[in-house]
Amino acid sequence: MPQMDWLENHMDKCDQMAEWLHQEFSYEFAQQSLASWQQEFAAGQRDGHWKCLIATEQDQLLGGVSLASDDLPDRPELGPWLACVFITPTARRRGLAAQLIEGICNHAREAGFTTLYLHTHNQRDYYTGLGWEVLERFEAWGKEQWLMSRQL
Repeated sequence: MPQMDWLENHMDKCDQMAEWLHQEFSYEFAQQSLASWQQEFAAGQRDGHWKCLIATEQDQLLGGVSLASDDLPDRPELGPWLACVFITPTARRRGLAAQLIEGICNHAREAGFTTLYLHTHNQRDYYTGLGWEVLERFEAWGKEQWLMSRQL
């Protein structure tokens, strides 16, 4: 059975999570090396900038979701953000992403936030099913994107 915990308690898995994110969202990291992102992501576990909730099973990393202080350079007035949603392909279709997303939403609510934001280029319908609302459509990184929010 998968276990959920903060990545900061499992920093031996931080570089792997950062590598998966760098590969999955390569269009966002076009100007940033993997090593630089791994350093930023690790620092973000300590300072809260990329606070990541992960799922593991038998000490194997299955994926994670982050609460980011900012995730869209063109919209600095918005935040915090649900970001870095990734489940390894072999662990998909088990509801892990939804559980991790709820964990981040609960944490943000307990921290006093009332709204979370996210942007996606291909998962609008998935997030709508989880209670997120589309705010606007925009272009970024050469892709159509959807800016969404969820009231906590």
